[in-house]
Amino acid sequence: MQNCRMRYWLTCALSACLALAAPAGWAAHAYAMWGEPALPADFAHLPYVNPQAPKGGELRLVSNLRVSTFDKYNPFTIRGSAPAYLAALMFDTLLVGSMDETATGYGLLAEDVSVAPDGLSATFRLRPEARFHNGKPVLAADVQHSFDTLMGPHTSPAYKTLLADVEGLEVLDERTVRYRFRRPNRELPLTVGGLPVFSRDWGRDEAGRPKPFDQVVMDIPIGSGPYRIGPVNFGKDITYVRDPDYWARDLPVRRGTANFDRILVKIYKDNTARLEALKAGEFDLMRFFSAGDWARRVNGKKFDSGELVKGEFAHRLPSGFQSFVLNTRRPLLADRRVREALGLAFDFEWMSRRLFYGAYQRVHGLFGNTVCETQGTPTAEELALLEPWRSVLPPAVFGPMFVPPAPEDAAALRANLRRAQALLAEAGWTVQGGVLRNARGEPFELEYMDSSEGGMRTLSSWMHNLRKLGIVLRFRSVDFALYQQRLQKFDFDITTIAYQGTNNPGQEFADLFGSQAADQEDSGNFPGVKNPAVDAAIRAMVSAKTLEQMLPACHALERIIAHEHYLIPQWSAGTHRMVYNAWRLARPDVVPPYSPGEMWAVETWWARQP
Repeated sequence: MQNCRMRYWLTCALSACLALAAPAGWAAHAYAMWGEPALPADFAHLPYVNPQAPKGGELRLVSNLRVSTFDKYNPFTIRGSAPAYLAALMFDTLLVGSMDETATGYGLLAEDVSVAPDGLSATFRLRPEARFHNGKPVLAADVQHSFDTLMGPHTSPAYKTLLADVEGLEVLDERTVRYRFRRPNRELPLTVGGLPVFSRDWGRDEAGRPKPFDQVVMDIPIGSGPYRIGPVNFGKDITYVRDPDYWARDLPVRRGTANFDRILVKIYKDNTARLEALKAGEFDLMRFFSAGDWARRVNGKKFDSGELVKGEFAHRLPSGFQSFVLNTRRPLLADRRVREALGLAFDFEWMSRRLFYGAYQRVHGLFGNTVCETQGTPTAEELALLEPWRSVLPPAVFGPMFVPPAPEDAAALRANLRRAQALLAEAGWTVQGGVLRNARGEPFELEYMDSSEGGMRTLSSWMHNLRKLGIVLRFRSVDFALYQQRLQKFDFDITTIAYQGTNNPGQEFADLFGSQAADQEDSGNFPGVKNPAVDAAIRAMVSAKTLEQMLPACHALERIIAHEHYLIPQWSAGTHRMVYNAWRLARPDVVPPYSPGEMWAVETWWARQP
């Protein structure tokens, strides 16, 4: 499945972990988007770390990316593939989040932050001790350079969408910056507080002149994070080495973290090679997304001896909305009734029993497992947002929230298929000579694109049910580089995207579903949504000043997306499934509820001493 790309890593990291709050206009060590931060200004360390964790040793990981190699060290440009974990390990941000609370950010590069009483600016004061890897201080000019570069022509358009309401950045003095906003938006200070900061010296030619950012390819990044790039074997592995002089090692937000001297990230060509290498002890930690692998293939001598341990760690993260994405730019998928019919043929309950061992729950909407999750019929506040668009929305939006069909037996599935057949007939598709055709006699044929042949296994039952309706769905596996290129150009009928969830939705949804992003190459609007009601709901969500104002906007957006059937919801898990080497790794006793999978281990675990 397609994992979150850079834009989603950025968006999710910001929205789930960072925020700004405290009384507006007061400089403080931390801000909470809706309420107060859990930790006081004099906290000693984050609650879930071991502050006495020993430093040293090596963590051997497998790459969490689907690319089989990397061809650049710049994680921010559009073209090419950067190594796994590089951005998280090498670039510090103004604020950093906590894994045991949502919507709260604590100062990292910034020693304090304040939001103006009118909500139109956020001011950050940098720590005087903050240093880049080249020993130079992190200054306000570097923050401005990073912002200007990310907003430039050579980075993902997601930055432009995410920061569309940022009017600009002012350097107030050597260590103070002020971001100015076009309108009050509680999310924007959080967003700019989570932007990566890199040195102005990164990407200069031999004469010391700055190169265009798209030509900064193999230049070693100059960040201020806890790790640097060490030995590299292209196509095989990359090692990050801990900076013994890391400037923030004694800060409360960093104490007990970055404990490994070396983090080796290995690259394997496919899932089978990865799994066999794990069993052979070639690396120490692997996160599993396949229920079949977890149930039937994670075994062997090293598991029997206790060297390798299967761990399921419960979390309270948003469920996300991993989905089949229907590209409405394609004429066959432009009709809402057709899209709904395709969803009616998808039998998750059968897949859960036969393929997933009951390990997954069905995704129901955009905001599962968060306070934004939508249920029941619209409230008066939601109707106030929806009513102006009644003429362009399906009537179902104004009724109960959409629940994906869940046929419990063959009879229920047949009823769903009959309903799908009726919807297709309404849309002008009828069976002619045993083939579903439109009025022009054109057959109904679609292509599902993936970069892994393993996806065929989970697609086969849906393909079988669609054939009963006369629809031909072909599976096409393509090289990952071509897969990325076609996604960027929206050259697909149907694919799968694993959208990350968030507790604090905001401007990033303009990139995912906003009309302006629909025609913007390399945007996140894969389904091609162009809906004024969606745009209005996103604006209302972004401009909300209180949680009470945000929730109706979230619910309105979720109702529209669900009832327009742009996505066919798939599945999610309530645990992180990880295999780890218990003889080589130790971990804290506390499992933080909002830990992002293996990054919990990368940040807080440590090597067992000989």
